[in-house]
Amino acid sequence: MSFQIVVQPSGRVFATDAEESILAAGIRQGIGLPYGCKDGACGSCKCKKISGEVHLADYQAKALSEEERDQGMILTCRATPLSDVVLESRQVVDADAFPIKKMPVRVLSLEKLSHDVMHVQLQLPATEPMRYHAGQYVEFLLRDGSRRAYSMANAPHTLAPAQPAVSLHIRHMPGGKFTDHVFGAMKEKEIQRVEGPFGSFFLREDSDSPMVFLASGTGFAPIKALIEHMQHQGITRPTRLYWGGRRPSDLYMNDWVMAQLAHMPHLQYIPVVSDALPEDHWTGRTGFVHQAVLQDTPSLAGHQVYACGAPIVVDSARRDYLTHGLAEDDFFADSFTSEADKAQA
Repeated sequence: MSFQIVVQPSGRVFATDAEESILAAGIRQGIGLPYGCKDGACGSCKCKKISGEVHLADYQAKALSEEERDQGMILTCRATPLSDVVLESRQVVDADAFPIKKMPVRVLSLEKLSHDVMHVQLQLPATEPMRYHAGQYVEFLLRDGSRRAYSMANAPHTLAPAQPAVSLHIRHMPGGKFTDHVFGAMKEKEIQRVEGPFGSFFLREDSDSPMVFLASGTGFAPIKALIEHMQHQGITRPTRLYWGGRRPSDLYMNDWVMAQLAHMPHLQYIPVVSDALPEDHWTGRTGFVHQAVLQDTPSLAGHQVYACGAPIVVDSARRDYLTHGLAEDDFFADSFTSEADKAQA
């Protein structure tokens, strides 16, 4: 049975197929609902249900608390409608989604950015190339039917017309089905299949609020794309980038960021290291990267935050920032949820 979903205040309307989640139906029809992992693990797709009934499949408690559920919040990735439903999601503004495509890609180059981060360039089809927002991601379609998601690290304007290519920053997870291949047998000219673009992590340009970019590890990849997009569009909103790693080597494109500061006087950069060793000779900020933001800005009222990386960093930032003045609608996140994280749902 098909049900109608209305999203307020935008007024967007779409329909679900039988036993289809609200999020899956929204993605299929180009509705810009927020989401991240699509597996009930990250909480990025959380919306308020104004009316109607849904069935919620299993999810992780950290993604949706009992208190939030009592307040009418749902996870659209786990919610199957049992009636027509009205949702509230202020992140849905207009029909700005690009079509999602499956396509073959060719590995153009492989370059180690650190001992456990690989820069993989993928050549896209030159005919009808994929269109995407800076900050979105693609999913590799593996032969056994599983998927692996990685954010594009380059803004769309950097795609060459004759040989469009996207950049990915892939961290090695020892024992990982896909990353063991990337760091082992993967070769240039290898053919893979991907689908995209996915994700609601992109710059909201209808605001002039100061911004905080919060990245942990390879969560820097989509942040890099946002910075490139800002340069290209001439966006000069005050912006502070906090990039955290366990050791300085985890900030694998530190020199690139430093080079951008010369061209972007409105951008500040605060690298933060949590577990530096004496041989690192680290003299910069230490501790947890999300806490460094609050040390510098105790009140985040009137700001927008774009957080990306490890779930513990994104979850901690969301929890703490909302108690320090940040409006919930001004927190945008992409939680890099691993297969192990999803298995806990």
